[in-house]
Amino acid sequence: MSAAKLLCHFEGVNPSILSKEEILLLEAVLFLRICEELKEIYKIQHKDYFRIMKFNAEMENAMIETNYVRCIINDILSTEEYSLPGIAYYTHKPEDVIFEVATGKNTDPSSSLLRKIIELHRSVRPNLYREIMKKILTV
Repeated sequence: MSAAKLLCHFEGVNPSILSKEEILLLEAVLFLRICEELKEIYKIQHKDYFRIMKFNAEMENAMIETNYVRCIINDILSTEEYSLPGIAYYTHKPEDVIFEVATGKNTDPSSSLLRKIIELHRSVRPNLYREIMKKILTV
């Protein structure tokens, strides 16, 4: 079931009444909300670092934005379910591309890589995404 159909199910909306464009738009909005929630989680995880470095909110946001995909890849690696070669295989990208993102050398990966990384992250952290979906649906 697509994310949009899942959201429709929770909201009691019949997805068959939505056009293909409306479903794509709904999926895009949901994807952005998930990304924002993940950024908030990473902000909380790094709050001590931000405090020590005396970052203001703008600096925190810039740091999270710059290292967002890096944080996700490192979280995937921390589960030990995937290695860098495994992530590269899953995303159909060269291992050196994944390495550059994971080490912060590439801070602006393609949207297709971001989507694949988040798909993989969702598969290794299903409880996290359940909680994010609950939060999104209650707001």
